[in-house]
Amino acid sequence: MPIPGPRTTPRYSAQFKATAVRLSQMPGVAVQDVVQSLYIHPFMLSRWRKQARPPRQTSCRPDRISISEARRTKTWLDTDKHSRTER
Repeated sequence: MPIPGPRTTPRYSAQFKATAVRLSQMPGVAVQDVVQSLYIHPFMLSRWRKQARPPRQTSCRPDRISISEARRTKTWLDTDKHSRTER
């Protein structure tokens, strides 16, 4: 029977995480081998690897418009379309 109370999960230092990521990125080293040797769950290592990646660059193109602006334009076009059909 489990012990009542809050579950405790191990907290890993930033240095441990960085080392695990570096080991998993070495050529010829399988991620599964790193996970097994460090006794960590594969999902944890995949999350650490994702966090270690540089952020993706997003493009700020001037031709993009906001959702609210698109809605205003659509409303304007809809009302303009009705006024044309009434003539």
